Amino acid sequence: MFYLFHGDDDHSQRQTLLDLLAKLGDPAMLDLNTTRFEGNVTIKEIRNACDAMPFLAPVRLVIVKDLLAKKLPKSFLDELLAYLPQLPEKTRLVFLEAAELNHSHALVKLAEGSEKGYVRKFTRPQGSELERWIDQQVRGQGGRITPHAAQMLAINVGNDLRALSHEVDKLVLYKTNAGVIDEKDVALLCPYAAEANIFDLVDAVGKRNSVAAASLLQQKLNDGTDPFYLFTMFVRQFRLLIQVKELATQGFRPPEIAKELKLHAFAAGKLHQQANGFAMNLLEKVYAHLLDIDVGVKTGKADMTLALQLLVVNLAA
Repeated sequence: MFYLFHGDDDHSQRQTLLDLLAKLGDPAMLDLNTTRFEGNVTIKEIRNACDAMPFLAPVRLVIVKDLLAKKLPKSFLDELLAYLPQLPEKTRLVFLEAAELNHSHALVKLAEGSEKGYVRKFTRPQGSELERWIDQQVRGQGGRITPHAAQMLAINVGNDLRALSHEVDKLVLYKTNAGVIDEKDVALLCPYAAEANIFDLVDAVGKRNSVAAASLLQQKLNDGTDPFYLFTMFVRQFRLLIQVKELATQGFRPPEIAKELKLHAFAAGKLHQQANGFAMNLLEKVYAHLLDIDVGVKTGKADMTLALQLLVVNLAA
């Protein structure tokens, strides 16, 4: 068999590969019979690895990562296409591609039409699909989560499924035999969600409400939020605002922006609204100033807390 896993959801790719490996016998012996290639590899190296007989194991496993998305010589692709239907019975060849391959790709078409081939596209869920994914992960571990808590996670963590999986594990463990996971649990345990009101702070800045902006910042600092972590949230927020502003000037609407930047629909809508409060040249100046703050703090010339306070007051003014 040969398998073709492609798409930007590397977390689900990895889980599917682990499920496949679990069916191939003793892990220790399988590891001895596994060959891995990444990036540049010759057709001869692939054939030699696939043609080798397994040693004290039922199969030989060959994993080739990130090969097919790049432009391959026609001779290479032709030879690979001719070889795959002749794979030895005891060989399992797996292609892992971080990029999504076009449906017309020759190897995709071969995998779909061959009894020896299997192809699956892994795409990160978005919007309501992401919230359903969170709910399924929680239920799969024997827990339950409210729709609002799932939405809170989806908005603030985004569709990085590896990070989301880690947050789900923490929440389920915390609420074992203690009821349903709700918004308070998410805010308590998940640092991504705990900073959700960064939107409120940037809203106040965009509306030039210096009193509200300074108050919100001070509240976060009083709550014990690490100023360095808060700074990373500022950097992320203004980087996204620049991207959203650029797309908006090209005529993109919030649903299209969400798809383009792989954001939750709610977050894309908020960012689109916030971007209207800033001219592009101001956003670029803010981003450059954030770099100055970063350099100044790391070289001991500035204090992070004071730098954040001055940044918020000056922007809102």
